[in-house]
Amino acid sequence: MTGATAEGGPRERGCTADATGRGLAGVVLAAGAGTRLRPLTDLRPKVLCPVGGRPLLDHALDRLAPVTGAGPDHLAVNAHHGADQVLAHVAGRATVSVEQPEPLGTAGAVAALRPWIDGRDVLVTNGDAYLPGGLATLADGWDGVRSRLLCLRVPGRGDFDGLRYVGACLLPWTAVLGLRARPTGLYEVLWRAARERGELDLVPLPAGAVAVDCGTPGDYLTANLHASGGDSVVGAGARVLGRIERCVVWDGAWVGPEEQLVDAVRAGDESHPVTVHARRVPDRGDRSASRPRG
Repeated sequence: MTGATAEGGPRERGCTADATGRGLAGVVLAAGAGTRLRPLTDLRPKVLCPVGGRPLLDHALDRLAPVTGAGPDHLAVNAHHGADQVLAHVAGRATVSVEQPEPLGTAGAVAALRPWIDGRDVLVTNGDAYLPGGLATLADGWDGVRSRLLCLRVPGRGDFDGLRYVGACLLPWTAVLGLRARPTGLYEVLWRAARERGELDLVPLPAGAVAVDCGTPGDYLTANLHASGGDSVVGAGARVLGRIERCVVWDGAWVGPEEQLVDAVRAGDESHPVTVHARRVPDRGDRSASRPRG
């Protein structure tokens, strides 16, 4: 494993057994730079941006823990951009694999964690995914042999013939063994060939399920408004003296008395406010099927 680890707490029993009987390992992919969310991600890593008042990374850990168990024996996070902030945030709750000098991609990240995974099958989730329905049933009936991907039915091609990968998958240990700790993606080195052989399990979410990739300001705003039931989200310690409508105001941020913000994210503080205007984006089903983000 590369980089540092944040350890702590007693060993806890995993909730779902894998083929080894030892339980699944849970991995959050959290190394992304979040370039499309700048300047928000100049302030904090993308996975620490709040949705519904809680960092995306906490949402990700919370959806893994019911399946894998909690604590650093069961949960791991990779980090690159803002790695020090990620380490501090998850200290005692997860093992952290710091990738330097460059991020390793989705496949390389899992490979770098292979000594920690140590023979277990793996439940992987993207740290910037908003999946309020959780992952409790993803492993139901899984054979432990094929990679299994959680998907959403969308108009158009999506990533896989009308299905869009939503950032959660199961990987058997045999697949993890073949990965290398270098910058590579799971689709390129694993899923493309498995799909061609007819050996990729694609599990669609039920109709009406919500899945948002929070990689753009519009999608990030959409996730927050879903979490709040449509109301603006105002973080702890924020002061709103002006008017806001369908907005996210980060913890400690300031909206002055003469300001009117609509469909926007306000971060920073009174002396250095940061504003990103966003437009809620409906689900896009036309993403190229050649490169799902995994």
